[in-house]
Amino acid sequence: MGIDFSCERWEKIKENYRLWWAGELERPLIQVTLWGQEPDRPEPAVPPISRAVMYDLSVSPEAIVDRWDYELACQKFMGDAFPHRWTDFGPGVAAAFLGAIAEPATGTVWFQPPEPQEIADIQFHYDAENIWLRRIKEISRIAMERWQGLVQLGMTDLGGALDILSTFRPGEQLLMDLYDHPSEVKRLTWDLHQLWWKCFDEINEVLQPVNPGYTAWTPIYSEVPYYMLQCDFCYMISPDMFDEFAKPELAASCQRLGNSFYHLDGPGELPHLDSLLSIEALKGVQWVPGSGQPEITEWPEVYRRIRKGGKLIQLWGGLDTLDTFVDLLGSAKGIIIIIGAPISQKEEVKALLRKYGV
Repeated sequence: MGIDFSCERWEKIKENYRLWWAGELERPLIQVTLWGQEPDRPEPAVPPISRAVMYDLSVSPEAIVDRWDYELACQKFMGDAFPHRWTDFGPGVAAAFLGAIAEPATGTVWFQPPEPQEIADIQFHYDAENIWLRRIKEISRIAMERWQGLVQLGMTDLGGALDILSTFRPGEQLLMDLYDHPSEVKRLTWDLHQLWWKCFDEINEVLQPVNPGYTAWTPIYSEVPYYMLQCDFCYMISPDMFDEFAKPELAASCQRLGNSFYHLDGPGELPHLDSLLSIEALKGVQWVPGSGQPEITEWPEVYRRIRKGGKLIQLWGGLDTLDTFVDLLGSAKGIIIIIGAPISQKEEVKALLRKYGV
């Protein structure tokens, strides 16, 4: 036995997620992936590496996908979980598609501008032969050929428009541009919006229709185009500036996506939450307090605001996290929680799933 999943289970996954996105599933979605299952195949020679970008270009896409296949064979998918991977080339890799220099480092990838430029001189151009775009597309193609729809391959982390722009105007430069060159910031934001969507659509042309559906770096399954949108740059700007420079582009992407979530990253983004909740096409919010901050269970007022705003909620956590949130919010409807656990906890997982009718 290879990857422990089936076409029949995919049909149930699709049905439950369809109901959840529509607000018609009375229970939560509970993804539990257990690790430690014994595979019936040998381990590949290619070592496990967290980010695909950190494999040398001499490592073939076939070898990378085979490594992923082995790792998936070591997992068991329970509840609403399903086998998935994504082409992780670092947060905001669209900057590299546009000429930025990718510098892999421990735990992340940094993107640096190829040369300093004044904002008025920046012109972004699509390059079909870009090495990183071609690498992602080739890995995606091999994955589709290998798995034939058994595994969901998620979209790479393209980044947000202003985050990508901040790569080319690093430090305080883009902040000053909001005051000194607002029209140039808006010009480039909308240029990046168009290029972002070109890359999104082009990668999906490789993934579809073999891929079961759509996921991003957060594996919330969707039968229609989905993405976890973000604007980490907004941590440093006021609500008025967010509404002027960030929100219009985010709202436009929400309109184009069938299902959209927003990655709310850290307390500095909380002043923008009400503005985000007012975007009608935005379906849900993922709140991440950030390093050094209290755990997610210590922010009940944030989750109450999200729910009051009519949005879905995504959580990470352990086997007891969902119970805590039900106590805080009054019900589990509209929540998806993603859990990882050792296979030794299989019975505890079964009890959790039974409790919530999964």
